[in-house]
Amino acid sequence: MINAFILTILAGLSTLIGGAIIFFIKKPKLSYLSLGMGFAAGVMIFISLTELLGESIENIGYNYAIISFFVGILIIYLIDILIPHSYEAENPPCKKKELERCGRLVAVGITIHNIPEGMIVLFSSIVDIRLGLIVAIAIAIHNIPEGIAIAMPIYYATGNKIKAFSYAAFSGIAEPIGAIIAYLFLMNFLNVFILNIILAAVAGIMVFISFDELLPNALKYEKHHITIAGVFIGMAVMAVSLAVI
Repeated sequence: MINAFILTILAGLSTLIGGAIIFFIKKPKLSYLSLGMGFAAGVMIFISLTELLGESIENIGYNYAIISFFVGILIIYLIDILIPHSYEAENPPCKKKELERCGRLVAVGITIHNIPEGMIVLFSSIVDIRLGLIVAIAIAIHNIPEGIAIAMPIYYATGNKIKAFSYAAFSGIAEPIGAIIAYLFLMNFLNVFILNIILAAVAGIMVFISFDELLPNALKYEKHHITIAGVFIGMAVMAVSLAVI
């Protein structure tokens, strides 16, 4: 359990890596952002379909796993409708106040979406610490462009690097908070069957996030070939990681 919480904290704090870019780069190239988002999507899609869903099918059967997979997609779809958010902070020619508001909305949306990600790492680690490590790495990579998406518009609007970085930091803290909530309120109801139901649902959630958030927004910044290259590089890196870990 301690290892599971450590992985959750590290995955959440990876948001700081994206936020810290503002201290080192005057204005990051949008191609880097597209490549990073594509990379994160590739990692999340690959890990969801090969590890999370595969593990669930092996333990509880195809039918239960697939139903849970699409239930996960439905859940995150409803959350996305009820709590709308946007990465489109850099696209419109916003005035400074509007740009800062864009950044704050991004921060709120990502923070809310990070809470279930903390639960994902915790549950995956309970099933298998190796699986938890893989999921934590995937989410950590996914969190880096989120940190950029939060920090950049706020920095451009206010000129305050500390303020922009603090927003990214707060978003990352939401993941261990999600793990704590899961531990306090859900642990007593868990068994092998329910855990694998959750894993399949989590796979659906991660696939949805990749196709609904990361890829569409990455494609808005640069030519699509850069994003697609990032997707396949992410898949390849994850494939090698699975063979090594």
